[in-house]
Amino acid sequence: MRPSGRDVSEMRPISIETNVTKHAEGSCMIKIGDTHVLCTASLEPRVPPFLKNSGLGWVTAEYGMLPRSTGSRMRREATAGKQGGRTVEIQRLIGRSLRAGVDRVALGERQITVDCDVIQADGGTRCASITGGWVALRLAVNKLMKAGDITSDPLVDPVAAVSCGIYAGQPVLDLDYPEDSEAGVDGNFVMTGSGKLIEVQMSAEGKTFTRAEMDQLMTLADKGVAELVAAQRAATEG
Repeated sequence: MRPSGRDVSEMRPISIETNVTKHAEGSCMIKIGDTHVLCTASLEPRVPPFLKNSGLGWVTAEYGMLPRSTGSRMRREATAGKQGGRTVEIQRLIGRSLRAGVDRVALGERQITVDCDVIQADGGTRCASITGGWVALRLAVNKLMKAGDITSDPLVDPVAAVSCGIYAGQPVLDLDYPEDSEAGVDGNFVMTGSGKLIEVQMSAEGKTFTRAEMDQLMTLADKGVAELVAAQRAATEG
């Protein structure tokens, strides 16, 4: 039995509220169970120097956790004068995941920065950030298209992510913190709406896993991402 009482192939409740901030071109609050992430997308009429005059757009991301997003207060990274290794790794993952669904030629020479701020953490914050980050990106691009600044949609395929792992000896979908902290195998699956893989992060946390178990986790990830993409579309097209 999972601590939450969910079936092994059952996602936590998914909620995506859009346009939650006044100033950002795209924004949403995504809630996957008790993991809550504020995602905003900001448009800028410039690109990094290495892309200047290339005709290519750029999508990048930043990620952070609020001090009381967890059980005890964390020190703000700004007070330490630098980001931690985990933060840098996650925001790079978010950026390259989102870029996988973007036609950067169609986007044109402009940059969209997606900020993902974890308000409350209960496992799967990077996956929720990618999933919500895509919604914020979608909304920002919608504004570009409505204004006539771009003529064709640069978002070619939705991007979403979900965690899967082996908990108490069985493959399970969408780990919350009690499962994540005890899982023998933990993985994050980033995929497109059409079912193509962008990135898979898998690691044994005290227990090795077989090819058959990997296939089971992939099947669970397919199901979870399909549900997340449906929620993304309902939030942005409804």
